[in-house]
Amino acid sequence: MRALLHLAAHSAWNRRATLMLVVLSVALATLLLLSLERMRSSVRSSFSQSVSGTDLVLGARTGSVQLMLYAVFHIGAATNNIRIDSVRAIGQHRAVQWIVPLSLGDSHHAMPVLGTTPEYFRRFQYGERTALQLAQGRAFAGTLDGLYEAVLGAEVASALGYTLGQSLTLNHGSGPAGTSAGLEPEHDDKPFSVVGILARTGTPVDRTVHVSLEAIEALHLEWAGGAPMPGLKIAADQARKFDLAPKRVTAALIGLKSRAAVFAVQRHIAEFADEPLLAVLPGVALDELWDVVGIGEKALLGMSAMVALVSLAGLIAVVLAGLNERRRELAVLRAVGAGPRHIAALLAVEGSLIVLIGAGLGALLSVAFIAAAGPWVQSRFGITLQLSAPTLSQWLLLGAIVASGLLASLVPGWRAYRLSLADGLSPKS
Repeated sequence: MRALLHLAAHSAWNRRATLMLVVLSVALATLLLLSLERMRSSVRSSFSQSVSGTDLVLGARTGSVQLMLYAVFHIGAATNNIRIDSVRAIGQHRAVQWIVPLSLGDSHHAMPVLGTTPEYFRRFQYGERTALQLAQGRAFAGTLDGLYEAVLGAEVASALGYTLGQSLTLNHGSGPAGTSAGLEPEHDDKPFSVVGILARTGTPVDRTVHVSLEAIEALHLEWAGGAPMPGLKIAADQARKFDLAPKRVTAALIGLKSRAAVFAVQRHIAEFADEPLLAVLPGVALDELWDVVGIGEKALLGMSAMVALVSLAGLIAVVLAGLNERRRELAVLRAVGAGPRHIAALLAVEGSLIVLIGAGLGALLSVAFIAAAGPWVQSRFGITLQLSAPTLSQWLLLGAIVASGLLASLVPGWRAYRLSLADGLSPKS
């Protein structure tokens, strides 16, 4: 066996220029396969961690997926709002550490507007319990003096070209600003000033304009039933004279003193007497949502399989193409006593060495890629790519690559086995 390995290594080295391309092909296939698998698992993990550090999401009684869609992803609308008094009552539960109300419904150039409190910027977390960071400026004050202050998500600022100190107006409802008739935004009498821009998170926060709950109330002082009251106009400065304490909100984020109390608090909310409420565990609801929208995961798996198949087909094609050029070499080996099985084993060993070297190189390239691209992917797309020990699925993929390569290397070996000595000494032209 040692002699066979020695002969295979020397034979491969004599054809190193060609085989290096095959090794590179296998390495790139391994790199893509392992990187796509890491990306697939990271995408799912990042999706499941669109919100972290929050134990429960509170809203009106509806489906858990729908509640997560509008409370976390700001997609769609709530079937009903909940009273702020109910939110405060839930916040008084002995197991609740903090509660942050959320108010949705308005937009800015089709991007959602979120009304909340300054505590939101301290409590909201994503990914591996990563807190929100301000790239520029500060959070809104949440006072009457800072009533018309706005904090923009990174995508809002970059897409619309906003900088600190710029003025913007909000649109009533979730549609784009203005109408098909080219009307001005419906809340154009109360402009906001940009006081902060959040660092990119890769979550729905990036596409959100954040204002205070009192600002949401000020915008709708002259509104009733979702429409402006005819002839009533309240100037921006005059709005400060009104009671702007919110009466109803869309949802709330809840943090508990202990995770062990999550089911007790959830049951308490489900049995809340004043109005029908629902509290969902974010992780469980996001997993349910992923089952609906996770078709991209299947697409990544399909791409990975296609990459592996193309690479292995290339390995077989290159070795088979070189087989005709080596017929005299193989015939000489036969002439000095090597049997057909030795020739088949020689080619199989050569193919196995190529696959093992290529797979090892690809695994190292995958580690280097994750280390180099991980911070950029995290900041740009919110997908956490961290160096860690290979998962079981990655080991299985690497094993599948090697095993498939070993099987593929048997094809040229079987072909060589069938070559006769006479055919090798007198090849067909």
